[in-house]
Amino acid sequence: MVVMAHDSPPERAPERVSGDEPLLAARVHRPSDLMRLLIGILAIALVLAIAAFAHGTTSGLEQDINKGAGGAPDVFVKIAGLVSSIAVLLVPVAFAIERLVKRDGLRIADGVLAAVLAHGVTLATDLWVAQAAPGTIQDALTQPQSGGGLTDPVHNYLAPVIAYMTAVGMARRPRWRVVLWVVLLLDAFTMLVAGYTTAFSIILTVLIGWTVAYGTLYAVGSPNVRPTGQTLLAGLRRVGFRPVTALRAEGVPDSADKDSGDRGRRYIVTLEDGPPLDVTVVDREQQAHGFFYRAWRRLTLRTITTRRSIVSLRQALEQEALLAYAAIAAGANAPKLIATSELGPDAVMLVYEHLGGRTLDSLDDEEITDDLVRSAWRQVKALQSRRIAHRRLAGDAILVDRSGKVILTDLRGGEIAAGDLVLRMDIAQLLTTLGLRVGAQRAVAAAVEVLGPDAIAACLPLLQPIALSRSTRAELRRLARERSKREREAVLAASEAAKQARAEARAQANLETDRKAARAEKQADKKAEKRALDSALDEAREEDLLAQIRQQVLLIRPQAPVEPVRLERIKPRTLVSLIAGAVAAYFLLSQIARTPLSTISQADWAWVAAAVVFSALSYVAAAMALLGFVPERVGFWRTVAAQVAGSFVKIVAPAAVGGVALNTRFLQRAGVRPGLAVASVGASQLFGLGAHILLLLAFGYLTGTEKSPSFTPSRTVIGGLLTVAVLVLVVTAIPFMRKFVSTRLRSLFAGVVPRMLDVLQRPMKLATGIGGMLLLTGAFVFCLDASIRAFGHGGATISYASVAVVFLAGNAIGSAAPTPGGVGAVEGALTFGLVAVGLPFEVATPAVLLYRLLTLWLPVLPGWLCFNWLTKRELL
Repeated sequence: MVVMAHDSPPERAPERVSGDEPLLAARVHRPSDLMRLLIGILAIALVLAIAAFAHGTTSGLEQDINKGAGGAPDVFVKIAGLVSSIAVLLVPVAFAIERLVKRDGLRIADGVLAAVLAHGVTLATDLWVAQAAPGTIQDALTQPQSGGGLTDPVHNYLAPVIAYMTAVGMARRPRWRVVLWVVLLLDAFTMLVAGYTTAFSIILTVLIGWTVAYGTLYAVGSPNVRPTGQTLLAGLRRVGFRPVTALRAEGVPDSADKDSGDRGRRYIVTLEDGPPLDVTVVDREQQAHGFFYRAWRRLTLRTITTRRSIVSLRQALEQEALLAYAAIAAGANAPKLIATSELGPDAVMLVYEHLGGRTLDSLDDEEITDDLVRSAWRQVKALQSRRIAHRRLAGDAILVDRSGKVILTDLRGGEIAAGDLVLRMDIAQLLTTLGLRVGAQRAVAAAVEVLGPDAIAACLPLLQPIALSRSTRAELRRLARERSKREREAVLAASEAAKQARAEARAQANLETDRKAARAEKQADKKAEKRALDSALDEAREEDLLAQIRQQVLLIRPQAPVEPVRLERIKPRTLVSLIAGAVAAYFLLSQIARTPLSTISQADWAWVAAAVVFSALSYVAAAMALLGFVPERVGFWRTVAAQVAGSFVKIVAPAAVGGVALNTRFLQRAGVRPGLAVASVGASQLFGLGAHILLLLAFGYLTGTEKSPSFTPSRTVIGGLLTVAVLVLVVTAIPFMRKFVSTRLRSLFAGVVPRMLDVLQRPMKLATGIGGMLLLTGAFVFCLDASIRAFGHGGATISYASVAVVFLAGNAIGSAAPTPGGVGAVEGALTFGLVAVGLPFEVATPAVLLYRLLTLWLPVLPGWLCFNWLTKRELL
């Protein structure tokens, strides 16, 4: 709570702030600085990419520049060089003196720090270009000198000057900005004419200085220019009010919900005469809060008209004023805007009539009556009658005053003349907001009563998490976690009760039975336990809130459309896959380009045929590995067909995701209950992970002893084990990471471990699963080894243990890669691994390409055929 002294008459003491207001941070990390830093990094990467891949263009550009600059008079060039050399040193010093006179030394310190960092970056860049960069980049950034050697790729004195001038804010002052650009242009011109640099070198120098400056500003923070309480009271006096006190509104933190990060700070202002006021102060920092989230939403959501992510303060002021007047004109209860004003160049304020009351989130459940719910829907109806969308009907945007009247606040993110899709999103949001408080039945009943059944039924396709506000999605996820926890506890309780009941029944019977009868009794107990678990799971299963709302609407309109509308233009996983796929394609093409055709024509086709056989055998092994963890009876050859179909699925999805989903679906279609199907696939994956780690350690140990007379492991294996041990210690030492891992493991063992216990009671099933795992690994290892031998003319081969280590490591990397089938990541890991264990690069590259051709690309067509066959027979 903030208390400020009133505006005193002239004869009284000047106004003072009580000191209860939370002190504003002296420095803030501006999102705009971070955005400029990212833009600078991307621009540097673009310049280097052009220099690397457009060598002809860069050479032609350099020739044109040299030809044009050669006609400049020598006298003019010498004068310009002298003036620019002096000005580059004098201008920063002059600005520093001016800032020191105005007691702004901290800004000068920021500039000096940025200059030092820029100098270090330029030295590192020069070293990289001279020793490690491709020749095309070196040619684009340097020129031969007459005395021998090359010019500097980046200018070690110009980049620090640019970083300094940017960090101290010279570019924001008109006169200094003109001087800055004149100096930079003169310096660039003279260096180009004299042949001391290239155009790309100048561009890269400017970008490095600019980028380092904004990176420094974001890291150390910029001076906070947010308006204080004194500034607010002065602004109120300028618009004709006579404030006495300004109280910071409770429950409105500075870091508001990122869905509407520019909501501002709110004050309750009392006047010398008249009712109090509600004042909202919006500054550039508050407006920028959540910018990246809003920009991502605009990028990923399609067919939705959203306001621009970057708007000026005046645009934000005009938008909120327009929405406030339009909402009241539509007949909705909204805060009445009575004044607006700027508070300097970096903040604005909006003055409303004081409302009072509490938000919907702060009301107790018994206070939310049906009349209040209907009143909320009437406000939305009034807005939608004039095509006004609120865009954020969460609980903290619905205010209930002392008389019980519902008022809609936070209209700043709304839209005028909104489309049907956005209006239906408002209905879906309010249905969810009210459903969280009063339940789906009451929320839907009130909505139908006010808006009619057709309007509510039309919003069903938009009743999906992506269409809801961020706070609402977080609440739904919290409820889902609680619901899952209750279901697990109910199942475990039912299992324990069933075990106790069977134990008591056996104790009461106390009968002597032979071995065969005991086995039959054990199987009967097992079936009874499964029935009890299934029954408990069915009883404990709860529908989520969105499903409950759909069900209530369908009771009123059974023919209502329920298929969700696709709102996402692109998902984060898709974006990552596209980027990773582009990098993988570049890597693969470069590998193929470096493999001569003569190498392929000289392949040993007997070993190629052996590799084909081992590749085909892997699908039989995969079927065995899966069926070994499924106690139910499932057809073997159909399972093999499903594994072949998986080779098609993993091309369109990451391997670790597509295979799990396909096997789960196949088992469900084969008659295995959904929960048990998921548990069986999870048990197979968990056992496969353990076997993968054990085999990697075992073969790594054997590889380390191949060249040693004693049976001792290599230092690499010991180092790897120590690294894993350190990572485990770090995870267990950090509380939030320990909680995250324990939660995931607990959810995993809740369903998988009981399934594995079922398998352990069937030795034949267990042997099938273990044998399938080992056979699967062996088939891939022998396939890779056969591929190596197909090109290893002259004895260029390695041991089976080394091949196994390389395969297991490459497979692990491929499972973690975001690209479908691990494209790019697996090839790179396998090639690097084979070269590291002693195989020539000329043999490793075609061997890896052949191996991936047989295990990834050639099975795609048979996989597509099997997928369609299984789908037509309703086995998938």
